[in-house]
Amino acid sequence: MSLSLGSGTRNLRKLLAMNQILLERLCGVVGADHVLTDMDLGAYEEDWNRRARGKALAVVRPADTVQTAQVIRICADAGVGLVPQGGNTGLNLGAIPDGSGTQVVLSTKRMNAIRAIDVANLTATVEAGCVLQTLQEAARAHNLLFPLSLAAEGSCTIGGNLATNAGGTQVLRYGNARELCLGIECVTAAGEVWNGLTALRKDNTGYDLRNLMVGSEGTLAIITAATLRLYPLPRTQTTAWVALPGIHEALRLLQRAQSILGPSLSGFEIIGREPVEQVGRHFAELARPCGDSSTPWFVLMDVWNNLDDGRAREEVESLLAGALESGEAHDAVIATSQAQSAKLWRIRESIPEAQARDGLNIKHDISVPVSALPDFVMELQSVLAAAVPGARFMTFGHMGDGNLHYNLQAPFGADADAFRARYERQVNGLVYEHVARFGGSFSAEHGIGSHKVEQLASSKSPTALWMMRGVKQALDPRGILNPGKVLG
Repeated sequence: MSLSLGSGTRNLRKLLAMNQILLERLCGVVGADHVLTDMDLGAYEEDWNRRARGKALAVVRPADTVQTAQVIRICADAGVGLVPQGGNTGLNLGAIPDGSGTQVVLSTKRMNAIRAIDVANLTATVEAGCVLQTLQEAARAHNLLFPLSLAAEGSCTIGGNLATNAGGTQVLRYGNARELCLGIECVTAAGEVWNGLTALRKDNTGYDLRNLMVGSEGTLAIITAATLRLYPLPRTQTTAWVALPGIHEALRLLQRAQSILGPSLSGFEIIGREPVEQVGRHFAELARPCGDSSTPWFVLMDVWNNLDDGRAREEVESLLAGALESGEAHDAVIATSQAQSAKLWRIRESIPEAQARDGLNIKHDISVPVSALPDFVMELQSVLAAAVPGARFMTFGHMGDGNLHYNLQAPFGADADAFRARYERQVNGLVYEHVARFGGSFSAEHGIGSHKVEQLASSKSPTALWMMRGVKQALDPRGILNPGKVLG
């Protein structure tokens, strides 16, 4: 017994000494003020939903790509796993360390510069730690638009947006983060820098490494900068809130809007009654703009174009008049100012915070073909209502691209944690079964992280998993980049 204890003590001392050497080497690269340990780690170890907390050996904050490469080489030499983290706003546990206390979090927050905005080429080159809203505002200062828009845009970062291939509210017109990215700069698991910051729209020179990195969640390389598409800033924004008798009418309204408005239809959000009422309970100033407590569904629609305000409004008024006459809509309001438009969007953007105030719920980020979405929702809701009595359906999302945030909240007065613990596995099974049957995806825009590793393994074909593991093995043979994420 004493021999075993002595051996364990020696091993512990050896580990502590190795960790101390590692930390000293990291301090030598980024400075002691940017190697955080012990009590300074809290904000970096817990996910945004407060669903899980890990334990890091340290948090390292490099200032640039050169320092990032040095940090990766040091950790690779020591065999220490690295977890890249931007704004830590992800929802699938993809940017926090595990509980071992052996992984280093690499925060990109200091790498936040906008390196260039090329007005003539309609591009911006920015570092990974640049906050999304900062880029939006910088583009607007040049009368340009960066269209990626998320509820977390005040704190999420470009590196994280690209690592998860973020979607948001303007995908209908502009596409996901992947479609907005022209070039990538990243650092490999070997600490080698790949400068792929091309600003070209056409470049057919071999495998598309940029697209491989976008959506890889930091498991293949760590993104340090990107060149992104910009667009001319639309002259007008017309926002409408529409009350609907059912979700099938929402699909018909979408088809009508696409036919009449064409590419100027930039956003088409579907929101169920429950999340609208929930927002109104927690934020009294954001009560529903029209309809009543029995209205089952709402649509929030955004139209961006270069018509003058009067003509732009007339287009939307004509669209909605037809929808009201046909019975596709029961009521509608059109914003008459930017302030009113922003308030309508705040209802939609406040849903995650309102849900959080009611406690953790059972979350899903799923997609199905747009044409199948109404049938999917109604069929699944019937099944879940029978399986989980009293559950509140917090359904909302980007109907224009078929992406729903399909969440179940505990009944009023019930304990949210107990509800989730009791029903989460059963609900997930039913949701994912229906997603597969309708030809959909169990992860539309939030990624896999560590939360959905098991689901990926059971949903992807053996051939797809073999190819993905082959890429991971080729680029990160020691598995030091974001260990345990995506493929496990």
